[in-house]
Order: sequence, then structure tokens, then C-alpha cells
Amino acid sequence: MCRGVQHPVRGLFLRSYLSQISRDKLPDIGSEYEGDVGTVMDAVEFVLQNFTEMNKLWVRMQHQGPAREKEKREKERSELRDLVGKNLHVLSQVEGVDLEMYKETVLPRVLEQVVNCKDELAQYYLMDCIIQVFPDEYHLQTLETLLGACPQLQSSVDIKTVLSQLMERLSNYASSSSEVLPEFLQVEAFSKLSGAIGKVIEAQPEMPVVGAISLYVSLLTFTLRVHPDRLDYVDQVLGACVKKLSGKAKAEDSKATKQVVALLSAPLEKYNDIVTALKLTNYPRVMDHLDHVTNKVMAVVIIQSIMKNNTYITTANRVEALFELIKGLIKDMDGTPIEELDEEDFKEEQNSVARLIHMLVNEDHEEMMKIITTVRRHILQGGPKRLPFTIPPLIFSALKLVRGLQGQEGDGVGEEGPVTSKKIFQLLHQTIETLSSVSSPELALRLFLQCAEAANDCDLEPVAYEFFTQAFILYEEEVADSKAQVTAIHLIIGTLQRMTVFGVENRDTLTHKATGYSAKLLKKPDQCRAVYACSHLFWVDEQDGIKDGERVLLCLKRALRIANAAQQMANVMRGSGGPVTLFVEILNKYLYFFEKGNPHITSNIIQGLIELIATEMQSDSSTHDPLADAFLASTMRYIQFQKQKGGLMGEKYEPIKV
Repeated sequence: MCRGVQHPVRGLFLRSYLSQISRDKLPDIGSEYEGDVGTVMDAVEFVLQNFTEMNKLWVRMQHQGPAREKEKREKERSELRDLVGKNLHVLSQVEGVDLEMYKETVLPRVLEQVVNCKDELAQYYLMDCIIQVFPDEYHLQTLETLLGACPQLQSSVDIKTVLSQLMERLSNYASSSSEVLPEFLQVEAFSKLSGAIGKVIEAQPEMPVVGAISLYVSLLTFTLRVHPDRLDYVDQVLGACVKKLSGKAKAEDSKATKQVVALLSAPLEKYNDIVTALKLTNYPRVMDHLDHVTNKVMAVVIIQSIMKNNTYITTANRVEALFELIKGLIKDMDGTPIEELDEEDFKEEQNSVARLIHMLVNEDHEEMMKIITTVRRHILQGGPKRLPFTIPPLIFSALKLVRGLQGQEGDGVGEEGPVTSKKIFQLLHQTIETLSSVSSPELALRLFLQCAEAANDCDLEPVAYEFFTQAFILYEEEVADSKAQVTAIHLIIGTLQRMTVFGVENRDTLTHKATGYSAKLLKKPDQCRAVYACSHLFWVDEQDGIKDGERVLLCLKRALRIANAAQQMANVMRGSGGPVTLFVEILNKYLYFFEKGNPHITSNIIQGLIELIATEMQSDSSTHDPLADAFLASTMRYIQFQKQKGGLMGEKYEPIKV
């Protein structure tokens, strides 16, 4: 009856019914029908024949009816596919189908039917069924036969999904137990999969790039899960991808780009170690095929991986390889104008590069010097917008190296050896000069002062003096904004106050410059604050520090004159004086030096200043500021507290009346 029914749909359902009622009556191992009625081979032959006939009926369905209803028929065929696939499921449930029988009989017969039907829908579905219903160990042992059918399928079949599912199943099988891993090596699973993918791509020249790359992504995922220790396999997959991409324009298709990014991200996620990825010679070659924007995204991913896993790059060669990977962030590529970039995105990218520089370290000073030189060579290609972000971390890395050398070199600092403090300071000087030439004078000034402080720690007076000289030159010639000048002069004063390396002559020269510039600031309040800050240059509260009480008093008196001038100017311009904040600030400086034991700061001078402030506050022209009043009240409470505390300090404060 089954043979007589010719209508495809009726025949399918009839044979499906036959398969259903006969499945528990097949002669199988342990079955009541084994031996007397037939053998396992008879059962397999019966199911295979039913499968073959059902598949033919299923394929014939597409030719029934008018051409305009073809889409409707394809939908019906898709809905009926499970009827055909159930035969393969029945085969997989037959206990007597061992590996040998599967290898010699079942798989060849099924694949013969799959290849010969030449139908896209049938071939895709049946290959998927084979992969899903039969055991993983069977697939592993018959890999060559199964993969050999793939290039023979219709070019329109989604073979990449089929192969991806096969590799995923094999990967899961390998992960299930370490005992099965030797089997993968024995059957050379990687070589067979790699060869099959190459043949499929070759057999389908019209396959889009995204399809080929997705196959390599699946193969790479399989390799990383099954053979994580075989970097040569990983590099081989990347090399095959490079070969496929070579000769083509940079990947601009969004889907292809995503697949390339997935390919590059897989080793990073698996190894959690960029050092391992740097050993892959084809890794940067794959990145070269990304468009500029995606190349930068991938570079950020690499940096994030380094930061997340706290990975330190310890050799100059690896730093060179790493910077080759992230070159999209370090310099302009393909003539892309930097002005087109979003400002916030650009800052975030450059900040990530700056953070990366701090991860490039080595305890060996000579190797660290090579790393610094390598980084410097790369970042100086970045252009004026990038340098303010990337030079500061490089400078601080070099200063860290200087301080590491300091303990070793002792009295002979910077005199001999391949890496010396003097050589590093020369490199720093040249690097910061580059920064000062690209419209970042304030940043360059800060870095010169940092270097001067490091030179002070190394007891290199000429070097420290040179860095201060450069800072003053920048202040004179480049820092024009009044707010920037105020910040810069306070930085100079603060750094100079901490310097201990200078002799009398050099210190006097620099101190004179600092006090001179302080008095030339544009606004009187700024002048006043900078001048009284200079008083600390003449009184360093250390054992061997300078203590010139007379010049401290001169600075404070000068600050007081400037404060008076500011008060008078405010009276002329606004008809009322400004708040007494400046006078209270100066009073606090007097109190500081009074407590430190400056013999020129007496209780009479402090008393006179308190009376001056009181007079100013009672003046009709004075502007009452709640903050200034609170500041003065707090200062008066402090004086009262010191008087009540007793002891030597209490005696000093006793003559002061508040």
C-alpha cells in the first residue's frame, strides 16, 4: 500500500504512520522480536528504506501545483520536515546500531540520500538532524565521512550553521570529560575540520565574506575549547582568515566586521592574558583588515582586557607588538581627520591609552628603559591633540625608574652604566619640550616641576636648575591667561619651597624670580596671595632648612601693602572697600611664622594687624562679607585658645589682645 500511494503528502503521512507503529516491533538487541523474525541489520535496512522513500516524497512536494504557489508549498514542506527526520531519530534509538554499523552502513546511506536529493531545504535539515540525533563519539570517529559531504551540498545551503553546530557539539563533548581529549588528537579533529572549511569555502566562491569568517569563528571557538594549549592551531585559524580577507577592501559590512571582532575577541576572553595573544603572529594581520573605527574599538577592547586582568607587559618586544595592535588609538590612520571624532569618545580613548602606559613595567632597569623608549617613539606620532593625554603617564613612568635607580647609584648618580638618571632626565627634557610646542604650556610647566623635584631627590642640582629654568621660560613666554598664571606661580612656589639641592646662589636667583612674578600678576588679590606664599621660600621648617626671618617679614609687609592697595582700588571703583579677607589671610601667615619662632614676627606686629582689621571692618566704606567675618572670628578664637592653653605658646600669645 505504501508503495502504491503516489501523492507526496498522503504518502508521507502513510509512511510516517508505518514508522510509528513499527518502531517498537523492530528486531533489536534485547527486543522480543530479535532472532526469530529478523536481525538488527534488517531493522536498520527497513528504517533506511522508509527514510529514503519519505525523503523522495518530501522533495517531490515542491513540484506539485502551479509555480505561483511555490512559496506556499515550501512553507508546507518546512512544516512536514519532522516526519522525515523521525526516521533518523528511530535509527539513533536502535541499540544494535553500534559505531561500526553506523560507520559502515548508516551514515554512508543517509549521506548518499542527502547529497543526491539536491534540495536546499532537505540537505540543510537532514544534515542538522544527523548532527543532533546521533551520539557525539560517533561524530568524532566518522568526522572525515561527515565533513566529506559538506562541499557536495548545494551552494545555497547554510553550511556555516551546520558546521558551527557540529563544532559546538564536539566542543561540548570535549568539555564533558578530560578522558576524551586524546580521541580528538588521535582522529586529528582540528586538521579535518580546518580542511573541510577550506574546501567548503573553495567550493562556494560566491559565499559572502561574513559567512567564511563566521566559519573561522566557530573553528577558533572549537580550538580554544578543545586545544587551548595549541597556540599554533589558533594562529593557523587566524592565518586562514587573513588569507580569505587578503585582496579585499577593509571589512566595512557591519556583519562581517562583527565576526572579525568576535574572532579577535575570542583569544582574549579565553586566555584573559594579552601576552598570550601577542604571541600570535597573525593577530595584528587580522586587525589590519578592520576599518578605522572598528580597529579603534578592538584596540579599546584589548586595553580593557589588560586593565581588567591586571596584566603587566614586561618586555620591549611585547610592548612593540601591543602598540602595533592599538595603533588606531595612537596615531591617525587612513588619513582620517581627527576633527571628525566625537570629543568625549576621543578623550576616553586617549585616557585608556594613558592607563595602559602604567601597565608597562619591568623591575630590570635596562629593560624598563627600552620599554620607555619604545612607548615614546610610538606616542610622539600621535599629533598635538593626543600628546597632552599620553606624555604625562610616560613622564611619570620614567620618573619612577629614576627613583628606582636612586638607591642603587648612591654618590655616583647618573655617571656610568647603560641606564643612568642623567640619561633619563635628558629624555624627559626632550619629551616635555615636544609637549610645550603643541600648545600645552601649562601641562609642560607642571611636568618640568615634577622632573625638578625628582632631580632634587637624586641630588642633581644642575639638572634641577635647568628644569626650573624651563618652567620659568614657559611662564614668561607661553602662559598668558591670568588664571593660568596664578595657578602656575603657586605651583612654582610650592615646588621651590621643597627643594633642598640648590646652593645659595641658585636658590636666590630662583626665589627672586618667583617673588618678582608674584608681584606682577594682573589682579591685586592674586598678587597679594602669591607674595605672602613666597614667604615660605625663606623659612623651611626642617632641621637644615633656610630660616631668614627678615625676608619673611618683608614678604608679609609687601603683601599687606598690596592688600591695602586692593582695598583702596575697590573704594575708588565701587565707592566701597572690599572685604577684609586678604587681611585675615595675612594675619594667619603672621601667626604661622610667629608660632614657628621667627624673631622678626612679634606680638606687637600681630596686635597692630588685628587693630588694622578691626578699623577696616568699622569703616563706612567696608563691605561686610559673612565668609570673611566667619574667617576672622575663627582666627580670633584660635588666638584665644592658644592664650588659654598655657605653656610656652600661651606665654607667647599672652600680650595679644583680642
